[in-house]
Amino acid sequence: MLYISREYVQDSLDKSVAPAAVCDSGETVVFQTRDCYDDSVTCGERPLGDRRDALGNPATGPLYIHGARPGDILKVEILKIELRSWGVMCSSFAYGAFAGRFPDPKAVIFEIIDNKIRFDEKLTLDCCPMIGVIGTAPGGEGIGTETPGGHGGNMDCRKIGEGSVLYLPVAVPGALLSMGDLHALMGDGEVFICGLETAGEVTVRVSVLKDCRMPAPFLVTEDKVMTIQSADTTDEAGKKAVLLMEEYIRETAGIDELKAGMLMSLAADMCICQIVDPQMTVRVEFPRQILEKYGWKPV
Repeated sequence: MLYISREYVQDSLDKSVAPAAVCDSGETVVFQTRDCYDDSVTCGERPLGDRRDALGNPATGPLYIHGARPGDILKVEILKIELRSWGVMCSSFAYGAFAGRFPDPKAVIFEIIDNKIRFDEKLTLDCCPMIGVIGTAPGGEGIGTETPGGHGGNMDCRKIGEGSVLYLPVAVPGALLSMGDLHALMGDGEVFICGLETAGEVTVRVSVLKDCRMPAPFLVTEDKVMTIQSADTTDEAGKKAVLLMEEYIRETAGIDELKAGMLMSLAADMCICQIVDPQMTVRVEFPRQILEKYGWKPV
């Protein structure tokens, strides 16, 4: 099995970055990641971290996949996420719904034991591991790993976890897939600027899909399909995600605009992934069971 070490990280998804590894379509690959603070925040007494050269949201990679060409779709099956034994949360004065409340930086370390987070003496929470940053290289200029977009990136979608399948656009030869910013747990919105930030290893299977029409980034879970879109505001991102889902349902199910719109208003859910990045991210979820009634099958 191919393994990409945490030493191969960058803070930009960029076609000019040399591949850390090369694989074939259908191959299984393990990405070893750092946390979003570049593993530099290790105790509450030093909330700004131990190193001045720490990257923001470092992503491991990139991975070059043979046969991937612009216009293709990269299918990423997330097989396993293994977390380290602790996570960290840091406050922000400038970002998130609590902006302005914490002029002095704060950091808190939380233990992770047996897939449980020890929040305090009274409360433990179940882990729900997810990938915050995952994307391919854009065709134009590089995009910082803190920013989500049509290439994926820092979408902070809590549904991108074990058992899900993420479909990403291929804009450059080899796709150049990178990922990082693991969370042991995060609520929709990521309202406090961060989830429980941690490092770990992600095992994925990557496959190149040819002649595949899909509104990537696109996510499939056990019971839902999802469009994920980012924009300057949540309103813009939400509208983009809705319209892409409507088009997908209409084409997949073979129904007209009126019927597709009504069906979405009855069965689709719009969820805010995050409100803390340079672009806001919204997903629209739709039940697989309904699409399967019209003959839909995952690719």
